[in-house]
Amino acid sequence: MNHALLLHGARDARVAPFSLRDGRGDEVLIKVAAAGICGSDLHYFKDGGIGSLAIRQPFVPGHEFGGWLETDDTADGLKRGTLVAVDPNHACGVCDHCREGHSNLCPNVEFIGAPPHDGAMTNEIWVPRQLLVPLPETFGVDHAAMLEPLGVAIHAVGLAKPRLLERVAVLGCGPIGLLIVQVLKAAGAGEILAVEPLSRRRELAGRFGAARVGETIDELREWTSGKGCPLVVEATNSPDGFRDAVSAARIGGRIVLVGIPDGNTYTLPAADARRRGLSIKFARRMGQIYPQAIELVATGKVDVLSLISDRIGLDKAPKALRNLADGAPGMVKVMVYPNGLEQRATA
Repeated sequence: MNHALLLHGARDARVAPFSLRDGRGDEVLIKVAAAGICGSDLHYFKDGGIGSLAIRQPFVPGHEFGGWLETDDTADGLKRGTLVAVDPNHACGVCDHCREGHSNLCPNVEFIGAPPHDGAMTNEIWVPRQLLVPLPETFGVDHAAMLEPLGVAIHAVGLAKPRLLERVAVLGCGPIGLLIVQVLKAAGAGEILAVEPLSRRRELAGRFGAARVGETIDELREWTSGKGCPLVVEATNSPDGFRDAVSAARIGGRIVLVGIPDGNTYTLPAADARRRGLSIKFARRMGQIYPQAIELVATGKVDVLSLISDRIGLDKAPKALRNLADGAPGMVKVMVYPNGLEQRATA
């Protein structure tokens, strides 16, 4: 019998027996090796949904994951036991948005781990074979699960288009923000000024290349003598994230908003943004990014493993969600191993 982490509603997470649905003709069965708890999973836990994606019946979260093939995948030449990552974005491929190269914005997407589509916080999962991502032999299960959040960071930096040696502000140094710092460095950005209230995350931001890391937006404003930065990337979960990004941006600057605010609402005085003449982009998920993510990890330009602060079995996942929601110090990325920590095999 499979077990799964089931979200029943806001602040209601339980591990219970779970009946795996039957597979479809285009799907392969994956034994889940590792699944990361994402900020969006946390929003489902805290708020009971994100916008229109509300929990209306118990569902299994988890879209950052990798696992082992349970059978041979003859169509792709992959053998049983092969470790693969999974791109959770099952876009339709035929709508105007997909045809224009924006599969991350597909309105018909069946996104693994977003209600009502069950995710990977369980022992096994059926996934469409076109979503499989073969990995280098040097990659372990933690690498496999961390490629999806790295892909989100790559997509965000791609939207930001940092100029060579340009000063950049990064607001929020959770897992996505910390990956953004590293990708910005790899992309040739200049001085990175980061803001993060939690001390462990500030420490990692400095380690990964931020020149200065403070607790508040006021510190960043002081560092720039009140002028702000030409580029700001916001990756917080705060309703004030948009407002703070505006405050951190200089006149004529650019902002990329990556974070999802608690309560699905931003608080923003319009005049501040308007009078700066800012260019603003919103980042959502990613496109076909996995080859770039694999290359950045394989060449050592991005360190994904150091973000993992907690490694737990499935039974500990409800408590981990509560601790993350309450801002427990020291927690960054929580990795869940639904089939037991003893089966973890990192490179």
